[in-house]
Amino acid sequence: MERARSRSSPPLVSRTKAVDEPAFAAAFDVLPSPRTTWSAPDDALVLGGGAAATLTASGGDRFAAIREAATELFESGDVHAGTEAARPRVFGGFAFHEDACDGDPWGPFPEARFVLPRVQLTIADNGAWLTVNAVGPDADVSAVEDRLAREVDRFAALDRRDSADAADAGRPPRPGISESRRTTSREAWRESVGAAVDRIRDGDLRKVVLAQALEADLAADFPRAATLERLAEKYPDCHRYWFEPDGGESAFFGATPERLVSLRGRTVETDALAGTTGRGETPAEDEWLAQELLDDEKNVHEHELVAETVRDQLEPFAASISAGERRVRRLATVQHLHTPITAELDADRHVLDLVEALHPTPAVGGLPPDRALATIRETEPFDRGWYAAPVGWIDAAGNGAFAVAIRSAVASRRRATLFAGVGIVSDSDPDREWDEVQLKYRPILDELEGDGAGDSADR
Repeated sequence: MERARSRSSPPLVSRTKAVDEPAFAAAFDVLPSPRTTWSAPDDALVLGGGAAATLTASGGDRFAAIREAATELFESGDVHAGTEAARPRVFGGFAFHEDACDGDPWGPFPEARFVLPRVQLTIADNGAWLTVNAVGPDADVSAVEDRLAREVDRFAALDRRDSADAADAGRPPRPGISESRRTTSREAWRESVGAAVDRIRDGDLRKVVLAQALEADLAADFPRAATLERLAEKYPDCHRYWFEPDGGESAFFGATPERLVSLRGRTVETDALAGTTGRGETPAEDEWLAQELLDDEKNVHEHELVAETVRDQLEPFAASISAGERRVRRLATVQHLHTPITAELDADRHVLDLVEALHPTPAVGGLPPDRALATIRETEPFDRGWYAAPVGWIDAAGNGAFAVAIRSAVASRRRATLFAGVGIVSDSDPDREWDEVQLKYRPILDELEGDGAGDSADR
């Protein structure tokens, strides 16, 4: 197993200055590769460019190895930040399981990789902030301050934030899909779901999440910034992320409704999110579908398995745990059963202690975890890579926020690979589960298909 390594070494110098907020696309395009973006309903929007330090790891101890490397990186920091949100953070993610990044399109992605951006724009409630970070031989205070002054001048020349209508008018159109290919045929899917249901009814499993991949050839170049802007407008209440590997030839991105965990001090917030239906054509139909979801025995059973397991996984760390009322969470294309869960820890912990304990939740893995993982690896004809795995950020205090990387894809200039999965329980029907997978492709697929086009990808 490979230990985490930093391609630079401490000390760390970080300087920040308030700036006028630029237009998103202008800021994204001017940042050097590898680029990172992160946004969440209760978090700042961060755009990062370049890598002052890169932490990578692989194997079963990748969570602990990244935790140790991040702690070492931050412990000697010389940080002057005008606001807490702009303090140095490392951004990145993990593979779903060991050896999950062997095949296409995951070749450029390590099993764990976190980047401290060299240049970072943070857009918070109290304004926009530009940060320059340097580590190791580059960590000279005067050099960092000079670099910050140059970056402030460069960003000052960018377009300011435009109105939504003006910004949309200037965006490149959706690229369109010329051809698409599935990793799993409908016949193979029926066989896989049937075999999983048999194992559940025999008592070998309680639940397993099976996924599919859809590879799409794009008819035009993938519009990176425009796609992220459209996702932000359509899914403002989701965690949105963009991670480029070294070289920036591709990116893993998405808009996920599922928070894995956030930690601030000793306060933990997480969610149980499982059980899905579509959106209605009218408000009345929407309400009917929501009530049907709340009353559906299969979906409620699947949801309660997730909620119960999350509480059990937090219990060894917690002085107290509380769960909110089960409710319906509405998104643009689907509705989910959702239970918010909070906890107070019994001692100071690093966010990655909790990430490792909670991943994978039964919403993306299954129960029992080891048997579900074995079933996933035996059944799925593709590598999950970072799909359905933890992505997020860590700061110097060991606080952080992580989401479950669903509603996601890997995209390069003319190709995108989309991922989606469903939970299989004892009364799952293969055809209904197939339809649910197609529904879960929609957030990303809608941003790839040409405007008004009937492309070859299934709707």
